[in-house]
Amino acid sequence: MKAEIIATGTELLLGEVTDANTSFLAQQLASLGIDLFYTSSVGDNYERLLGALQCAWERSDIILTTGGLGPTQGDITRDAIAGLFGEKMEVDPELKASMQKFFSERGIEMTANNLKQAMIIPSARVIPNPRGTAPGWWVEKEGRIIVAMPGPPSEMQPMWQTQVAPALQERAGAIILSRTLKTFGLPESTVDEHLADLLKSPNPTLASYAKQDGIHLRITAKADTLESARTLIAAHEQSVRDIVGDYIWGADDDTLETAVGEMLVSKKLSLAVAESFTGGALIQLLSRAPESRRFFKGGFFTASDEAKISLGLVWGAGSTGSIAAAMASLAREKLQADIGIGIEGRYETVDNVRTARVFIAIIGPKPMQPVTREYTGPFTRVAGRVACYALFELRKYLE
Repeated sequence: MKAEIIATGTELLLGEVTDANTSFLAQQLASLGIDLFYTSSVGDNYERLLGALQCAWERSDIILTTGGLGPTQGDITRDAIAGLFGEKMEVDPELKASMQKFFSERGIEMTANNLKQAMIIPSARVIPNPRGTAPGWWVEKEGRIIVAMPGPPSEMQPMWQTQVAPALQERAGAIILSRTLKTFGLPESTVDEHLADLLKSPNPTLASYAKQDGIHLRITAKADTLESARTLIAAHEQSVRDIVGDYIWGADDDTLETAVGEMLVSKKLSLAVAESFTGGALIQLLSRAPESRRFFKGGFFTASDEAKISLGLVWGAGSTGSIAAAMASLAREKLQADIGIGIEGRYETVDNVRTARVFIAIIGPKPMQPVTREYTGPFTRVAGRVACYALFELRKYLE
């Protein structure tokens, strides 16, 4: 089955809104074993949208549209689909009553243009939208399917997951199963080189993705039964682990902060953090971990040398590994933790490139030399990568 996604809305073409729906649906289609061949964005123009639908109807089995189901004049997806089939839209009495109830329960007056959302063509069936006033459309003709869904992800994703995806799964037939292994400490090019032979496998497939917390390796198997798919994935996973197992820290929904937190809890150890330069990125990351209170005592961020000195760092000026170690010791002492992490850094110009030089120190029951890393790119991305690297170093420290 060949699928196509058409995202509608002039705001997408102007860059005012990021199209999160297409990336979401692309991943979802892959998990259903449905091949996605085309994606496009079309503005709020009837003729152009109709043209896009006509083209999609000729080359694709499944056409997914997002957006353009609201009550305004710019919401033209329903009109374009009606035009594609030469059918007339009429107000559906049940939809009208449902919408009136929706507005009444919220004490909001229903304006006349909202009736546009209660319109439907003979070939379409309504896809309920419990999160909003814009119902979706499911049109099935001549062995092809058009599914129109609302633009807001908070409405589109539940509609997809509860109603659209299950219906498409029945038609797809095959079972698609994926598992993601998460690595840290190797660049993507090195991972690609080490796993070159496995990356060529047609089933299961193996794909790598660069993420803030490392390189993710997604194994996807297609089979007639769930058991067969699991067997394929298990064999491929073992082959991956045989090659890069030392760098794998988790899988699927695991997060680095949770994985490290579980190690600390199992060893009955606590952690404190002192940061400079990274804006408290590690503190924020640890705070979001489930049950972080069981292992994370807290931390502090110092934005200046004066702040470091006021907290007790007598030699607080500058940005070196020794200062990072002193900050780790200070956090450990003041918050009475078993382990302290200190992060210090500065920007330098290396070969005409603005580069962040970062020092990470871990002070605990056993000695460890501070680590120096260099990063380029926007500050927010650098800070996030440093926080993840610090956790990965802590993970190695705890092993």
